[in-house]
Amino acid sequence: MSRIVAYVPDVMDRSKVAAAGDCIFVSRPADLAGLCGGADLVVVDLTKPGVVEVLGGLNTRVIGFANHTSVDVMEAARAAGCQQVMARSEFFANLDTLLA
Repeated sequence: MSRIVAYVPDVMDRSKVAAAGDCIFVSRPADLAGLCGGADLVVVDLTKPGVVEVLGGLNTRVIGFANHTSVDVMEAARAAGCQQVMARSEFFANLDTLLA
């Protein structure tokens, strides 16, 4: 089974991610670096403050999601090393496949 570390502070979004896979949730973006070493996947909500800034220090596959209108945030995440960046609606529509 994949080990997933996630920074998804919104309670509704978090419950969807938790239902799709076995996740360890962190309460701050800065906590991702300490836990992602043994993770197979990191999932982040790119719209939250401080997330894009920590992406460059993560040494594992990262999937980030944001509102479809947050084009500049998604571009910044790609530039910072996020391997998969997608609109929030696309992320949740494909959640089971992405976390498998």
